[in-house]
Amino acid sequence: MNPRTATVVVIGAGQAGLSAAFHLNRGGFASALTSPDAPRSYVVLDANPAPGGAWQHRWPSLTVRNLNRIFDLPGLAQPRMDPDEPSSAAVPRYFAGFEEQYGFPILRPVRVLSVDYADDDEDGDLLVETDQGTWRTRAVINATGTWNNPVLPVYPGAETFRGRQLHTRDYGRLEDFAPVDGRRQRIAIVGGGISAVQQLEEISRVADTRWYTRREPVFLEGEFDPETTGRATIDKVTADVEAGRPTGSVVGYTGLGWGAAARAARDRGVLVRRPMFTAIEPDGVREADGSFTPLDAILWATGFRADLRHLDPLYLRNELEGITMRGTQVAGEPRVHLIGFGPSQSTVGANRAGRAAVAAVTRYLDDGLAEDVA
Repeated sequence: MNPRTATVVVIGAGQAGLSAAFHLNRGGFASALTSPDAPRSYVVLDANPAPGGAWQHRWPSLTVRNLNRIFDLPGLAQPRMDPDEPSSAAVPRYFAGFEEQYGFPILRPVRVLSVDYADDDEDGDLLVETDQGTWRTRAVINATGTWNNPVLPVYPGAETFRGRQLHTRDYGRLEDFAPVDGRRQRIAIVGGGISAVQQLEEISRVADTRWYTRREPVFLEGEFDPETTGRATIDKVTADVEAGRPTGSVVGYTGLGWGAAARAARDRGVLVRRPMFTAIEPDGVREADGSFTPLDAILWATGFRADLRHLDPLYLRNELEGITMRGTQVAGEPRVHLIGFGPSQSTVGANRAGRAAVAAVTRYLDDGLAEDVA
């Protein structure tokens, strides 16, 4: 079967992908679904079954009240959300309304398997192979986020543990950690980020918890100031991606804020960090001081990395296992843009990155040649 064609393929329909779709739409790109022969067209491929990006997979107890600020999608203000509604319902509903208002050409669920060069031409097309067929395109705007690439540490003895091990993305109901036959479960929560603190606070209401991190967490005093702390963080992350260094979590750059969950955990005396255990044994963990702590479950709140495995055929990674960037563009590769990546992981950053990527792709198509940004 011959590949379908689109001038630009957007991969992912979270906040960054929808921002790119908005700016492609506004820039005169037609739908590749209804106008495949248009001079310039685009399509959005989304692996999720419904609108909402990764928000639709958040644990039910993560309510709107507990969210960090979500910036509006371009061209559509957020409706008033019930603070007690699960974010997994409220935010996807907002995204769905945005999609409906602008009629973006989104195909879902479509899983992208690989992106490769169509031929040996340095300025040729790209082939996007999916589980629903192949697309031939001039440029790819990748907005796949991190949800499908959880970090799961390899730890001594993990395979021997007889209890449950799960990652943040697998966390479902608080009831799963409730007492069994009248005995409170013993739960280890590993990680120094926002999700770890939120889940520590919640699970500690019904279970005996232990909180482990590699390094002592740094909590920010005072309110987060986007004009100072936010800008400084973006500058640090930008410096890393421009140098081709792998980036870490946002909290690794900013520190932890004293949000509602952190304050509640502190006030109840459960926000007590332990140094990482040295090994996992069948019925628990061996502590740094040599003592043994029995456990029923280990929750790895150890974060995520950018989900970019489908781009491996393009050999974008360097010897540091990072990807060198110039703005949203992969350095030296004007056909590939990464948004919602590096400094644009925040919702406001994702919006701006979508606009910037579309502007750069449009210039590339107008010039008909690669800009020298290497």
